[in-house]
Amino acid sequence: MSENSVFRFGPATGVGSMPGGDIREAARTVTGSVEGFPYLPELPARGPGADMIGRTAGMLVEVYARVEPSGWRIGDRPGRDTKRAWSWLGEDLDALEEFTQGYEGPLKVQAVGPWTLAAALELRNGEVVLSDPGARRDLAGSLAEGLRTHLDEVRRRVPGADVVLQLDEPSLVAVLRGHVRSASGYRTHGPVDRQAVEAVLRDVIGVHRGGPVVVHSCAPDVPFALLRRAGAAAVSFDFALLTERDDDTIGEAVEGGTKLFAGVVPGTDSPLSDPAGSVMGVRSLWRRLGLSPGLLTDAVTVTPACGLAGASPEYARRALAHCARAARSLADNPE
Repeated sequence: MSENSVFRFGPATGVGSMPGGDIREAARTVTGSVEGFPYLPELPARGPGADMIGRTAGMLVEVYARVEPSGWRIGDRPGRDTKRAWSWLGEDLDALEEFTQGYEGPLKVQAVGPWTLAAALELRNGEVVLSDPGARRDLAGSLAEGLRTHLDEVRRRVPGADVVLQLDEPSLVAVLRGHVRSASGYRTHGPVDRQAVEAVLRDVIGVHRGGPVVVHSCAPDVPFALLRRAGAAAVSFDFALLTERDDDTIGEAVEGGTKLFAGVVPGTDSPLSDPAGSVMGVRSLWRRLGLSPGLLTDAVTVTPACGLAGASPEYARRALAHCARAARSLADNPE
């Protein structure tokens, strides 16, 4: 964690997903709009295999999945859906490599975290992996190996990059609270012990040796303290969902060296305020916590509230550019 705590993230970036199906256009937009902290775009509009779960399922080692009417289900061998996920990820990496020639600095890639994956990926009997502790353990191990390979490939293609891994965990709170529904829909799977959740996250985070890991969740009540203990260098969240009861855990996280990826720009087409207005809430939070304004630019990266897959291409471009301008406003006037 000490290595991660001194890592300098860029001032603004995106969460991951972008609208449309043209990966070269998405890569051009990302590298041009948040040039100080670009990321590998995800284009779920292309269909199964490009969606969040399918994309990460394609990274797994010796675990394969196929699309069923109920969602992604583990199978015996790589079928058409897995091969499609492999192909699209390869195309995405090609485009990223093309538009990052000579780039040096932080570069973010995203994958679904172990708990959201376990809550979404089905076993052969139709129940989610979350229902079986042994299957959960095997899935987390497969994910860790797949991420290690993926990170090595990104480093090879963009040798000047300081690679940042983002784990998307929108279902983490539901896992902790026992809100993940069973296959029948008539009951829910019981809450998973917090120490077990933390231990698995720590193992997967530990795959990215020498590099920082961000955990993203756009759900309410993000468990900042748990993520910090698991080794997350930063937490990415929808700023609008914060309440004052989050203040203490956020203050402890920041003082402990954890960075904040503050989602302050709407993820779907909306009027955009002036850049200073977008980060007004961040400044107010800082004053409430009694933190030094001088910490702001090091501690906060400005992002959209969530992915931009549901936005129009034009709005996605404007939203990313707006994040960059809002970050400059924060740096120029932290008070």
